[in-house]
Amino acid sequence: MFIVSLTYICDLNEIDRFLDEHVAYLKEEYALGHFLISGRNNPRTGGIILAKTESREELDAILAKDPFHREKLAKYDIQEFIPTMAAAGLESMLE
Repeated sequence: MFIVSLTYICDLNEIDRFLDEHVAYLKEEYALGHFLISGRNNPRTGGIILAKTESREELDAILAKDPFHREKLAKYDIQEFIPTMAAAGLESMLE
């Protein structure tokens, strides 16, 4: 499992220009089962995605399709972790 932390590297007006396309991209990856939860930072400096893929290489290919990546609007910090404990109802996230 991976924590993807996006940090915007441009003006929010640029982010807003591509926001609808970014949301459509997120919805597609949720439908494919790659993304588990996501949201924006507060204050709005970027966002977080919790992703479950078979490998870092697969995740990198998925993130390359993000319009924020394509347009070079954000940098991505990726941390892999192995979930070993979960709250009730989230046991399916364990490996």
